[in-house]
Amino acid sequence: MRERLPLWLQDSCAVRPRAVAAVGVVLICAVGFAGQQYWSARPRGVAVPAVVAPGALPAAATASAAAPVQGAGAGAGGVGGTAARIVVDVTGKVREPGVRRLPAGSRVEDALAAAGGVRPGADTTGLNRARVLVDGEQVVVGAPAQPPPAGVAGGMGPAAGVGSGLGSGAGPLSLGSATVAQLDGLPGVGPVLAQHIVDFRTARGGFRSVEELRQVDGIGERRFADLRPLVRP
Repeated sequence: MRERLPLWLQDSCAVRPRAVAAVGVVLICAVGFAGQQYWSARPRGVAVPAVVAPGALPAAATASAAAPVQGAGAGAGGVGGTAARIVVDVTGKVREPGVRRLPAGSRVEDALAAAGGVRPGADTTGLNRARVLVDGEQVVVGAPAQPPPAGVAGGMGPAAGVGSGLGSGAGPLSLGSATVAQLDGLPGVGPVLAQHIVDFRTARGGFRSVEELRQVDGIGERRFADLRPLVRP
């Protein structure tokens, strides 16, 4: 039958060795890939860990497990302890006067740093920078000291830091007799403003009340609030 077919048809139906080899290689690769997928997808057994009762653990293991918990509790207590803060009023010849909130146990040096530092030329001879601050006190830099409030023995307490820049025992500065140099030592007062105060005093014949200080050119409400407890007519 084959011999009776045309030559072109016999040539098309002929199976060559090269074609057989190519088909064989493809089949081998397909069988290998299928076997690899089957092997990787086969079910595997899982070992269940044994349950150990708490009483069966060694004492050393129990202590090591409890140590991190105790350390965490101590750390939390330390954070809570450092969270305590005090509020102090820093005024006078500092760059940024105002109320500051500091950690408990802070010192005068910390309050001055929080206020931007002492202004150049401020007299800090009698200022104890190492003194521990207490809540509610005021630190005045470069101004006459205020006497401690009545009933506070030795001036200890929140008011002990008031006027701590120039010693203790000095009363309010007299506007009627103070010199330009003395007025320059007041918080927020420079040489120019001190001269304005003296000129105002000369023109008015003195100060009848501290409230007249508001009328001096260059003294606003905030500056007057700082000066009011430090001066007298």
